[in-house]
Amino acid sequence: MRLTILTQYYPPEIGAPQRRLSDLARRLVEAGYEVTVLTAMPNYPTGKIHAGYGGIFKREQIDGVNVIRTFIYPTQKASLLHRLTNYFSFVLSSALIGTFRLPRTDLLLVESPPLFLGFTGYWLSRIKRARLIFNVSDLWPESAVRLDMLTEDSRAYKLAAWLEKFCYEKSWLITGQSKSILADIAARFPACATFHLSNGVDVQNFGADQRMAQAEASINAGVPDRSEKTVIMYAGLHGLAQGLAQVLDAAADLQARDAACHFVLIGAGPEKQDLVNDAQTRGLTNITFLDPRPASEIPALLACADILLVPLKMYIPGAVPSKLYEAMASEKPVILVAQGEAADIVHQHESGIVVEPGDIAGLVRAITSLHEDENLRAQMGQKGRAAAETHYNRAAIASSFAAYLEAHTGL
Repeated sequence: MRLTILTQYYPPEIGAPQRRLSDLARRLVEAGYEVTVLTAMPNYPTGKIHAGYGGIFKREQIDGVNVIRTFIYPTQKASLLHRLTNYFSFVLSSALIGTFRLPRTDLLLVESPPLFLGFTGYWLSRIKRARLIFNVSDLWPESAVRLDMLTEDSRAYKLAAWLEKFCYEKSWLITGQSKSILADIAARFPACATFHLSNGVDVQNFGADQRMAQAEASINAGVPDRSEKTVIMYAGLHGLAQGLAQVLDAAADLQARDAACHFVLIGAGPEKQDLVNDAQTRGLTNITFLDPRPASEIPALLACADILLVPLKMYIPGAVPSKLYEAMASEKPVILVAQGEAADIVHQHESGIVVEPGDIAGLVRAITSLHEDENLRAQMGQKGRAAAETHYNRAAIASSFAAYLEAHTGL
């Protein structure tokens, strides 16, 4: 069976969609699929084209996956004009290059957001005579409204809502990263077929046994008196949705209490420089910012932490961060700053403590509770690991998806 993944984000970029989609592609290749990825020149999250890439078109092969890369306007600026230029440059280039260079395919899976990529997906599915699968990792435009990027009475929102409806109704199958995403779609579009394609985690790559001397040295270099400190770590995008400013508020409170806690924030993004400046202005000495690390190094870094943070700025419908599954698989207690399905997962498996977004006092209490109780940290970590192995193993998720495709396509 021939399957194409159309996505703006793919390795060597780092990030949740990149890891999830590349893992799925690799596993489908191992299952006998012929997989092609149509994606952009790597530029995320720095907003600069990676060394060795550039231009209009490039082919390569990664883990047996045929990768076709096309032009994109790279930017890290958060303004609407720059973001739209970034999105539409790839929408147009992928449509053009895909028309002439993408081989025939049976299935075309489109990653959303960005929602605009649905235009290209529909066009290519028609000319390649492929069944369109629309993979929804975040509900747009609902999430944009939550993040104050759009208002429901704006023309932009109405256009996005129309495009969302168009993409769903033209798809052969809608896959979603969370059960709540699929429930929302099914309620509004009951005629659409859906499949729960969870983020999950590669349990073989994550775990307490991944702790390595090099990663430990990297953390120790940024944490004074490491052996005497509880390290609270966040690794991922420093963006608007993550709400990392509330982590700085908690760090300030704990520093005032002279708590032996130290925060390590790993990654990059449009909010990072503001966060660094804020920490310096406040005189926070209990927080260290580290540059992004390749995906291959993340498991070892997470294994060096005592507590793992998974924060969101606010309730975002359907959002279940992939970092949650990675934290659980790392056998570390999670402090989840979120509501909805993600909170339900932590509660169900007793893998950490849930705090509502914006509740700084609650966040401080959660950190203090785990800081003071090593046994509690161990118990939560073990339960999280067990849940990751049983319910969120990407090997099982990919196998289930392949079985569904084979059963329903007749190919």
